[in-house]
Amino acid sequence: MNFLYVMSSNKVYIFDTTLRDGEQVPGCQLNTIEKIEIAKALEELGVDVIEAGFPVSSPGDFQSVLEISKVVSKPTICALTRAVEGDIDAAAEALKFAKNKRIHTGIGVSDIHIKYKFNSTREDILQRAVKAVKYAKKFVDDVEFYGEDAGRADLEYLAQVVEAVIAAGATVVNIPDTSGYCLPDEFAQKITFLKQNVKNIDQAILAVHCHNDLGMATANTLAALRAGARQAEVTINGIGERAGNASLEEVVMALKVRKVVIGLDTDINTKKIYPTSRLVSRLMRMPVQPNKAIVGRNAFAHSSGIHQDGVLKHRENYELIDPQDVGILSNSIILTARSGRAALDYHIKRLGYNKTREELNEIYKEFLLLADKKKEIRDADLLFLLGQKTPNNTFELEILEVLSGSSVKPMAMVGLKIKGELSVAISDGNGPVDAAFKAIDKIIQKQVVLEEFLVQAITQGSDDVGKVHIQIIYKDQIYYGFGADTDIVAASVKAYLDALNKIND
Repeated sequence: MNFLYVMSSNKVYIFDTTLRDGEQVPGCQLNTIEKIEIAKALEELGVDVIEAGFPVSSPGDFQSVLEISKVVSKPTICALTRAVEGDIDAAAEALKFAKNKRIHTGIGVSDIHIKYKFNSTREDILQRAVKAVKYAKKFVDDVEFYGEDAGRADLEYLAQVVEAVIAAGATVVNIPDTSGYCLPDEFAQKITFLKQNVKNIDQAILAVHCHNDLGMATANTLAALRAGARQAEVTINGIGERAGNASLEEVVMALKVRKVVIGLDTDINTKKIYPTSRLVSRLMRMPVQPNKAIVGRNAFAHSSGIHQDGVLKHRENYELIDPQDVGILSNSIILTARSGRAALDYHIKRLGYNKTREELNEIYKEFLLLADKKKEIRDADLLFLLGQKTPNNTFELEILEVLSGSSVKPMAMVGLKIKGELSVAISDGNGPVDAAFKAIDKIIQKQVVLEEFLVQAITQGSDDVGKVHIQIIYKDQIYYGFGADTDIVAASVKAYLDALNKIND
């Protein structure tokens, strides 16, 4: 990688810190095997730098950086440290197998951090910053310096620190908005000031690492890139400490969609965005909010009649992005009481029927009456409205027995009533839910891919009701299912059956 920033360059380096900052989310810690799986996915995604961990923080983190360095070759592998020699020693040792390696060291540079975190002075912090960079430079050629809480730092002092660490050998200088304090125009002005007042600024890449405490991490990142920064530090799904970090998918797709205006590129394979998002969500057991930009399950779903009509006439009426560009099969036209005739006609034709305007108007009247009673209209409901005898393929749960514990292999027996007849299957699995799903699969005999499995608590306490959301793929179509029960296995089975019952074949 060429670490010298070139004024004419329109390349933005994508620095992914999902495995470091992202993993700081409470309850979302990963083991080494899971980290390696995500690191390989990030390599396929095309990120330039993977911040694999903070080696001195724990033996597990050290081992993860070490093992990721062995199996990932294209991206630079980065390890975080404080401006402490022991931290840097640990990082250098953890990176010893990396083909491309970087040590990311730094210290707080805002007056708040200098006074209340370090009980120090500006002069002392400056000396410690320079000393850390010089020490890291003994182990690797590529050293990144971060000025923690730069978003609230005095500009003149920040410029002084940046100039000093570049002179000491820093190849990348990271300007973090650690507390998510800045507004986009403020942050852009900060980057512009550094570009204009640090005499050796052309000898390093300027990076930004923005947090989302005020909901502006992506906006601040884009503003900084437009002002001259050339490395964006991001995470998959925007996960991270507190309210999270700038989201990789949002930054990358904003640069792509608004390329004519912004004029910057990345090397990200955008078709890998959605699969990578799903992987991180699953392994970290952290649901993606439905309305999350780019990767939320509602990001390309339309239920309003006005929007459905517009998107069916021309996708770009309401979609800036083709869902397939981020790895999603297609958008979704959801039939609800808010849907219009255009959406109804679309689904009727999808089922192989053509109706005149007058016939469609009559069906629409009946559709609205039914839609007011049901949250979502399925294909079987449409066939009923069309006067067809719908196949009775509804799977009704009759039996659910599970065996699970620390000393037994999880087993499940499931009985489903199909067309009035009871079918029973038994299966083992990695857990009681997996065993129950496998038993269902034996009965239904469909090639179904479980794409998303999310559990949420509805009430509080040990006897609370759990709500399960499931997303499955069958014959390149996405189906959603929901279930709720005080027994999480029962809720999961109900959700799985709810999704399966939406399949009509």
